[in-house]
Amino acid sequence: MPVGADTTHGLPAPAATRAPLDAASLDPALLPFGESTMLPAAAYTSPDVFAWEQRHFFAGTWVCLGRAAELFGSGTTRQRARTVGDIPVLLVADESGAVAAFANTCRHRGHELLGDGERSSRRSVVCPYHAWTYRLDGSLLAAPGFQDVASFEPAQHGLVRLPAQTWHGWLFVNATGTGPSFAEHLGDLTSLVAPYAPERLVRGASHLYEVAASWKVLTENYHECYHCPLIHPELCQVSPPTSGSNFDLPGAWVGGSMDLRDGAETMSLDGRSHGLLIDGVDPRQVLYLGLFPNLLISLHPDYAMTHRLTPVAPDRTQVECAWYFRAEDNGAPPDPSYAVDFWDRTNRQDWAACESVQRGLSSPHFAPGPLAPSEDAVHQFVTMVARGYLGQPLTG
Repeated sequence: MPVGADTTHGLPAPAATRAPLDAASLDPALLPFGESTMLPAAAYTSPDVFAWEQRHFFAGTWVCLGRAAELFGSGTTRQRARTVGDIPVLLVADESGAVAAFANTCRHRGHELLGDGERSSRRSVVCPYHAWTYRLDGSLLAAPGFQDVASFEPAQHGLVRLPAQTWHGWLFVNATGTGPSFAEHLGDLTSLVAPYAPERLVRGASHLYEVAASWKVLTENYHECYHCPLIHPELCQVSPPTSGSNFDLPGAWVGGSMDLRDGAETMSLDGRSHGLLIDGVDPRQVLYLGLFPNLLISLHPDYAMTHRLTPVAPDRTQVECAWYFRAEDNGAPPDPSYAVDFWDRTNRQDWAACESVQRGLSSPHFAPGPLAPSEDAVHQFVTMVARGYLGQPLTG
């Protein structure tokens, strides 16, 4: 196997298989906007559907693992192990900081090279089972006991390389090595994100939440402000809940904009900004963009905020929320509390609502309801999910 080749050799390559759902139950969700409903309850509660999503949505598309620089930090870490969907993945950084992804599976007997969440500063990858050793480019360096085996070809036993891309500082991996290219997955999203140059922003804070709700409930909540007047009084003070509009552009993403009220500089409890404005962006607008399946990007005039979703059960999702700012003259971010305090309060309001929705979805009396006229972005997301469940391309 050529070193560096993108291949699924050694991995189960998923076909366009359908989710374990009655296809007819998805028909109402695929109707035109104004006629459609939500997904059936099983989409949010079924362990079988969740397991299918882990392979086909989270391992089988382009999942964000976080900021590449933050995954390895400024220390000596060269290797990190992460589970992407249901597939173990090994991330390796070279001297320049470029990151490659490999199947975290030894080519001898399949032992994991690092345990999930572990990291290493070694300059080679050593399997702890039988000491097969690989260079950081994935090629096989040593296989103890095989020196005198004439038929053994080291070049055929390198690690399986997986597609990985860094985009505006965030690292994405396709753990099955199948499906559309990253460019097709992104579509026109870059045109909206690029003016904010998030790769040049520095992290001011991050919070980790665990929410007792499906990742889809959280995503649907993110893409509408129909709930804002009752749930988010602070948000409504700085941004009209009926403002803005949603985009309809190519790519596996959903998003839209909201406006700031007159006198408000940004999304904060008092509407004031204590950071530096990002050059070249609309100072009166906030963008809310969700790249399927797990990265929500909120772009403000003076900071960017992300929610990175990691499903852990049908009704439980880990959420990493991070805030990024223009650096001050000393290279450090401003005091992030003005943005963090606002969004931590807003997040917790959302989490309580989403957890209540999840409990309601588990009721035998739940039936998929219609979408409000302002929930067109939710319709875009729901139809994307439904198409995926049917084995169809996410972008229709």
